[in-house]
Amino acid sequence: QVQLVESGGDLVQAGTSLRLSCAASRVIRSINTMGWYRQAPGKERELVARISSVGSTDYADSVKGRFTISRDNAKNTVYLQMNSLKPEDTAVYYCNLHMAIIDSDYWGQGTQVTVSS
Repeated sequence: QVQLVESGGDLVQAGTSLRLSCAASRVIRSINTMGWYRQAPGKERELVARISSVGSTDYADSVKGRFTISRDNAKNTVYLQMNSLKPEDTAVYYCNLHMAIIDSDYWGQGTQVTVSS
């Protein structure tokens, strides 16, 4: 079992930056992907960005050029640097860990990001 703990959500103004962090409770040695998803009120949860254990990244079109995902495997932590935030980025952001070897997903509790105009 793995617990994911997110931090960094806040209320900010449009155009500013925010960094989210997600720490896993233990070292993940198998092939895995860590990512960030978000869910706005009344909408489906959607992928924001993800990064594999070897550093390959994938971004939603809506955040390309503004958000950067990174990970520190030594700290079992993934980060999401969000720049030029827009009101439409407002959502609960969830950290995800996908472990390929057992095809399992783990989720954090979510952290609220609110961007005011």
